[in-house]
Amino acid sequence: MDYRELLKMAEEIKRNSYSPYSNFRVGAALLAKDGRVFTGVNVENASYGATICAERTAVVKAVSEGQRDFDAIAVSSDTDGGSFPCGICRQFIGEFGDGIKVITGRSDGEIRVHSISGLLPHAFSKDELNK
Repeated sequence: MDYRELLKMAEEIKRNSYSPYSNFRVGAALLAKDGRVFTGVNVENASYGATICAERTAVVKAVSEGQRDFDAIAVSSDTDGGSFPCGICRQFIGEFGDGIKVITGRSDGEIRVHSISGLLPHAFSKDELNK
């Protein structure tokens, strides 16, 4: 699956976003190394701290299905410049590998790709816990 196709899946799923407070819809499509794709949307809550981002929704769905090996995650929002994962999501995604690619797209069709380690250098990792 190419990155444009993965980003299109993220764009399509964001319509399911539950974002009545921020009106900031986000969709994510997570590509596992076995080719399966897990999607997610942001789900807001009146108790803001209980809100979950689209990226974490996708990862949790994948892990709950037994998948832990990922190649890439595409993120789509309604912003013209595309959106990258927030800090918590960067940490969450990085738990499963620092080489995972993060894809987002601009309204002009440009696709941006970065590794999760490039977006969150010097992340706290499980290696820290083994010392």
